[in-house]
Amino acid sequence: QVQLVESGGGLVQPGGSLRLSCAASRSIFITYTMAWYRQAPGKQRELVATITSGGSPRYADSVKGRFTISRDNAKNTVYLQMNSLKPEDTAVYYCNSEFFLGTGHWGQGTQVTVSS
Repeated sequence: QVQLVESGGGLVQPGGSLRLSCAASRSIFITYTMAWYRQAPGKQRELVATITSGGSPRYADSVKGRFTISRDNAKNTVYLQMNSLKPEDTAVYYCNSEFFLGTGHWGQGTQVTVSS
């Protein structure tokens, strides 16, 4: 079964850190670009970061310098290390693959809440 399973979210104070994980099916993980998205209440889903099959990362300006995307091909897992978190980072975070581009396929996501 092709799947995307996000985990690692939670409640954290401003300035804190979290590491999100996304376990993906090997058949789509190995050769495709992976990405993290987020969706805040009342807002559109936005792209946060991408990483190619070769490990090249790119970031949205809002998280550049604070977030790091990485992948472990042996574990079929993509990570998002989030440092210096701000209240505006509060959202449901989703991972996805270019394999699913345009299909409307999403995992359940993981909630990140940044609040004092």
